[in-house]
Amino acid sequence: MKKVVVAGHICLDVIPIFSKNVELLPGRLYEVAGPTMATGGAVSNTGLALHILGIESKLMGKVGEDSFGNSILEIIKGIAPGLEKNFKVDPGSETSYSVVINIPGIDRIFLHNPGANASYVAADIDEESLAEADLFHFGYPSFMSACYRNEGEELLKIYSKVKQLGLTSSLDPGMPDPNGEAGKVDWEKLLTNLLPNLDIFLPSADELLFMIDRDKFGKGDNLEAAELQELANTLLDMGTAVAGIKLGAKGMYVKTASAERIAAMGKARPANVEDWANKEFWFPIFKEDKFEGATGAGDTTIAGFLAALLKGESLRDAGLFACAVGACNVEAADALGGIQSWEATKARMAAGWEKLPVKIEKNGWSLKDGVWEFNG
Repeated sequence: MKKVVVAGHICLDVIPIFSKNVELLPGRLYEVAGPTMATGGAVSNTGLALHILGIESKLMGKVGEDSFGNSILEIIKGIAPGLEKNFKVDPGSETSYSVVINIPGIDRIFLHNPGANASYVAADIDEESLAEADLFHFGYPSFMSACYRNEGEELLKIYSKVKQLGLTSSLDPGMPDPNGEAGKVDWEKLLTNLLPNLDIFLPSADELLFMIDRDKFGKGDNLEAAELQELANTLLDMGTAVAGIKLGAKGMYVKTASAERIAAMGKARPANVEDWANKEFWFPIFKEDKFEGATGAGDTTIAGFLAALLKGESLRDAGLFACAVGACNVEAADALGGIQSWEATKARMAAGWEKLPVKIEKNGWSLKDGVWEFNG
């Protein structure tokens, strides 16, 4: 069985429960229930989803030696005993946390402390455990200032080492704060240097627009097929092998490089290179039974995609499975409550799970079983 390491951003989500809509005003006291305490961030959401899907995983986040850090480790231990063992505990840092203000009827408000994530560097990754893995996934460097400072020097060190060890590599960048330090980074230059050592790049549409096409930032999920092709071509020209763009309710678009580049993806490269090389798909989402929330939807979609790769699926099947896992995610209020096993998810798909159609101009595209494929 192939093994994966998931590293990067981890935090504790503190979620007070509001029973009704309130207007928050200075000087007032509001009675709430709870709180719900849950882990958040890519290490938790993607890493634990991979574990639920049956992939042997190691998680490498960084926490402080404090009560919040202990809470994160205990939560993870309760879900998957043993996965807490590879966390870095730094006595000199405080643990990252978010207060999630989720008032009925309005969008969520986040009060976030980056904590130990801000000091995460290449040396925080256990190289011995890394060498034993087949695939390495890193999440949210745009929230982790030590990773993106100096033109991404530490992030480049991480992926250079991963490349040297022969692992397949994946990245979920996260959305830079346009008004913060991350918003001032030359992300296009950083990606130009990074992508030759990165095999699978899986940003959301708006994350990608902010990084390489700022004039269109905010258009995100409303991009047309030709615009997605242009963005993907840029990423492939920069050197990545698989350019995937998450589109929320409009599914996921994926374009891949040549057979030669796919074959050079490392230990977890596709079982059949021809099933992945020179492909271009637009995958639909699946219809959820009941929408409860989108927390971690992108992270768990990535988990589905990586799990399918590790299990030897074709690109077409991997994209569909990714969207199926994302649909399971939104059927629960938290990131992981809706995620089912590999077998259960596959069975649901095989039983005729309804896909929600994506409408695009045909112009070289063909539609089969809800999936659009570009044939030139």
